[in-house]
Amino acid sequence: MSWVDQYRALARYNLWMNDKLYALVGKLDDAERKRDRGAFFRSIHGTLNHLLLADRRWMGRFTGDEERFTSRDASGKAIEFTALSQELYADFDDLSRERARTDADIVAWVHQIDEQALSGDLTFALRGTVLTKPLWWAVGHCFNHQTHHRGQVTTLLTQMGIDPGVTDLFAMLVEEKPAP
Repeated sequence: MSWVDQYRALARYNLWMNDKLYALVGKLDDAERKRDRGAFFRSIHGTLNHLLLADRRWMGRFTGDEERFTSRDASGKAIEFTALSQELYADFDDLSRERARTDADIVAWVHQIDEQALSGDLTFALRGTVLTKPLWWAVGHCFNHQTHHRGQVTTLLTQMGIDPGVTDLFAMLVEEKPAP
């Protein structure tokens, strides 16, 4: 299996898992989603905002089109990045819509990338330092980061008595129906 094949599978998994998680979290009221539960980003809503923010920052770097992946408010004005913990969208419907759009962008991007590009380097700024790292490493980090924080959300849901179901990558492969 190539890096491209693996990242395409992980992009499908990311989309599949986010769809499941957002459907479950969408059943909670706003106060429950935003309650400080002692997590790193405090709440379920805070953690989901962080994931969207991080994915957009990485996609801007990967594509070289940071403008496309800049979050915007309801009027279309760019939301200036201030911190990894900032709330991009207070409204869950807005957050959910933007998550779905970003997931579609991730899937589209991994379907146009090739092995040669993945074997190249990515140069980006991180906390004021310019770094150059292998692109395959940065993309792998992005998918790992998504899984890490979704795991935090599923833990919070479990602590609330809500069963998030099986979240393993293999579960997606079992559930997927072969294309006709």
